[in-house]
Amino acid sequence: MTVAVWARGPFAVGALAVALISACLPTGAQAADAPSAIAAVVDRTFRPLLKQYDVPGIAVAVTVDGQHYFFSYGVASKAGKAPVTKDTLFEIGSISKTFTATLASYAQVLGRMSLDDHPGTYMPPLRGRAIDKASLLNLGTYTAGGLPLQMPGAVTNGAEMVTYFQDWKPSAAPGMQRRYSNPSIGLLGHITGIAMKGDYADLVETEIFPGLGLRHSFIRVPDAAMGDYAWGHDKAGKPVRVNPGVFDAEAYGVKSTATDMIGFVEANIRPEMLAPDMKRAVEGTHIGYFRIGDMVQGLGWEQYPYPITLDRLLAGNSSTMAMEPNAATPLNPPETPAGPTLFNKTGSTTGFGAYAAFVPLRKIGIVMLANRNFPIPARITAAHAVLEHLSSGK
Repeated sequence: MTVAVWARGPFAVGALAVALISACLPTGAQAADAPSAIAAVVDRTFRPLLKQYDVPGIAVAVTVDGQHYFFSYGVASKAGKAPVTKDTLFEIGSISKTFTATLASYAQVLGRMSLDDHPGTYMPPLRGRAIDKASLLNLGTYTAGGLPLQMPGAVTNGAEMVTYFQDWKPSAAPGMQRRYSNPSIGLLGHITGIAMKGDYADLVETEIFPGLGLRHSFIRVPDAAMGDYAWGHDKAGKPVRVNPGVFDAEAYGVKSTATDMIGFVEANIRPEMLAPDMKRAVEGTHIGYFRIGDMVQGLGWEQYPYPITLDRLLAGNSSTMAMEPNAATPLNPPETPAGPTLFNKTGSTTGFGAYAAFVPLRKIGIVMLANRNFPIPARITAAHAVLEHLSSGK
């Protein structure tokens, strides 16, 4: 295992913003006793996962009071044997949806669209169709009325995507049912691109990533960064990377590093350090819109009152929540958490698994990136133990 400490999170843009962050974040000396204690709990909870689930490599990043710690295990590829580092690129799967949510929130902040709008406002072929009864907010919270988990395999291009949504038949009225769905948030991302008069991937790579201070995150990995891109490994242990598809960028297409992802978590913990419009955009993703059991669904992020038991966190991230329709109760008005709240999101592709969680009022967070899609309960159990340790010292 390699361990690194990083004490200053330059996730804002502009010299003044960076100066303000440097003034506000603690120095390494103020947390001199933290690394060994944190390293012990991270090592105890994450190292066994490599052998237990045949995971080639894992990168873990932790933030506490603005100080970042990095822990690297294993290799970026079984074939190449290069060690995982805090700058290894991993596919983050559905954690990408939180960037789609941030872009949509940013478009609303800029006045380019409203989450109360309907798809047909931006895509005339959808006007008057069943999907047009849903709002953009419904798309972003998986409450449009029963869109499926995956886009059907027969839908392979933009024209077929439009036809699919024209013909789609809901199973519930908008806002009554949450059904986790790539087509749902994918359509939101696509419409946001139209509203901002740009391509979705371009907008995320040129506005959202830089606005959050993320310097090594991509939807389309450039040639210069391919050497940092880990190989995922499928169930048979064979090397694999994500396949292209309709709404792949919007739903599961981001590749990022432990360094950037803990910076993203830090931006969510301390959005006041961002430029004003980006601050408001990030804060917009923290609003809760629907209650589903113990979980509150916002844009991208899922919320729970903190502290939370492991059983409740596992239930909120269970296959039942991901694969089946669940009754949704609208929050009227929508809620910004008043007390300690845990935000989290899982992510997977065929060869990668990821998890991110943070508690803004406790100023703690964790990111885990792996080049194998191993069980979500194992990821959450390990991360929960680390967060419990960090919280116990607050």
